[in-house]
Amino acid sequence: MSNVSYYTKEGLQKLRDEVNYLKDVERPKASQAIGEARDKGDLSENAEYDAAKEAQGLLEMKISKMEEILSNARLIDESQLDTSKVLVLSTVKLKNQSNGMEMKYTLVAESEADLKTGKISVSSPIGRGLLGKKVGETAEITVPNGTLKFDILEITRA
Repeated sequence: MSNVSYYTKEGLQKLRDEVNYLKDVERPKASQAIGEARDKGDLSENAEYDAAKEAQGLLEMKISKMEEILSNARLIDESQLDTSKVLVLSTVKLKNQSNGMEMKYTLVAESEADLKTGKISVSSPIGRGLLGKKVGETAEITVPNGTLKFDILEITRA
């Protein structure tokens, strides 16, 4: 089973840039640290060498995981998005029924989520609860604190 993730053009580029940075900058640094530690003598009692090797292993694991994410990444054609219901990359204007507060969220892939800029993950409880809803509908979303009810006021493209 593949874990396909959908990204905006900017989000996909950010992911590619991070993978390239890890490969082109961090990987040579890790190799250099191992080389310097190796030059300090007996490897059987060299904690610096062991730490450098472990750091390299963790870095390689991170690179591998990010490359897998990248291989399953799909670019979303924003011009083809349907605004009749909430989908990935929809910007949704909501009204909280309990306090009357209005808010606007854009649903994005998990790796692009940033609450400060109003981007929430489609896999978050609120994101999942909004998917498929239409203007005028009420989304009842179960969160750790209980159930929230949001009126869908408007759906636009991101």
